[in-house]
Amino acid sequence: MAQLEPQRQTPAATECGDGALLRRLLGTRHLSLELAAPLSPEDMTIQPMDDASPTKWHLAHTTWFFETFVLRLHALDYRVFDEAFAYCFNSYYESEGDRQPRPSRGLLSRPSSERVLAYRAHVDGALERLLTRAPTAEIARLTEIGINHEQQHQELMLTDILALFAASPFHPAYQEPRTRQAPTQADPLSWLGFPGGIRSVGHDGRSFAWDNEQPMHSVVLQPFALADRLITNGEWLGFMSDGGYHQPLLWLSDGWATVRREGWQSPLYWHRRDDTWQMMSLEGLLPLDLAAPVCHVSYYEADAFARWAGKRLPTEFEWEIAACDLPPSGNTLGSRALRPLPADNGSSDKLRQMFGDAWEWTASAYAPYPGYRPPKGALGEYNGKFMVSQHVLRGASCVTPDGHSRPTYRNFFYPHQRWQFAGVRLAKEDG
Repeated sequence: MAQLEPQRQTPAATECGDGALLRRLLGTRHLSLELAAPLSPEDMTIQPMDDASPTKWHLAHTTWFFETFVLRLHALDYRVFDEAFAYCFNSYYESEGDRQPRPSRGLLSRPSSERVLAYRAHVDGALERLLTRAPTAEIARLTEIGINHEQQHQELMLTDILALFAASPFHPAYQEPRTRQAPTQADPLSWLGFPGGIRSVGHDGRSFAWDNEQPMHSVVLQPFALADRLITNGEWLGFMSDGGYHQPLLWLSDGWATVRREGWQSPLYWHRRDDTWQMMSLEGLLPLDLAAPVCHVSYYEADAFARWAGKRLPTEFEWEIAACDLPPSGNTLGSRALRPLPADNGSSDKLRQMFGDAWEWTASAYAPYPGYRPPKGALGEYNGKFMVSQHVLRGASCVTPDGHSRPTYRNFFYPHQRWQFAGVRLAKEDG
């Protein structure tokens, strides 16, 4: 496979124009190559299921995004690398033309991985020249969108690589297992209460945010309490041992139909050998860590567990109010753990694991905020047209790039999907 080398930065590239923005751009672009480096060309081409995309496609699509929305519109001297790539690597931007069907991305054996890398180098060079020449506010805005868009695909790359390796009979490891302290028993759940009232939610617009996080608006909350940590694998085993996957009264109708149709008996990537549970991870097949957060569960499963526990899932606004004064940091991509880790035992007077380890399903449907208007043009297709039949997740996961999330961030997936790093935090009424 061709070496995945970062684009070289010259002094002019980091000092002229908006140097900070250019450094962030080049750092983000390099990180994508770094994440792809352990893979073979064959690894990069395979699509394990309809929801997942090949790594090669992610690398090319994020490049197409910059080429389409930054370079073709604002770099007058830009030469398109290959006009056919618009069909191959458009995702869902209908206004930008026809595209390869999503379930068939794995059929793109051509262009080769090497040609995709050449495409990235071509676009990165043009971006570097453009941003060195004192970019306009519009160029800077679009570049910022592109950076955050690529960060989302970095998370998807790792999520999809796990799906690919989990489908292999060899259960290969993406990275070598790291020596860790022996798992400890999770401490009991504690509850932190929050007052009700009229509260402001949503992003204030004073820094970068996606359009679906805005506008700010008021909501009425009843007093509520959140569990101080995520639900663990050990607690999920209790749900399973009590027949959780076999009790229809715990499940929403669509969820029960999905359980029966798909034959779910445990979270995705769990394997039972004799009397021992193992879990597929980016470090290969590992013994199940009972103190680590449960992960790769659907909204249907999260909701059923909450009912079994006599609790409920938080609404997205309860979660946001609880998180608004917390630093958006934790076990995210920078830690390179690449799997959820047990919560630090200790004080129970604060919320733990709100950012990192696993995205947290909420009870809230993904819908527009009052007064929401999608952006004009093709970028208006990014979020708004998906505001139906999906649920909101909050927080971040162990493969979310550092600094990408915030208390107002709204992730969203369909309720049956579970290949994402998604887990569970319980809520209840307080008072």
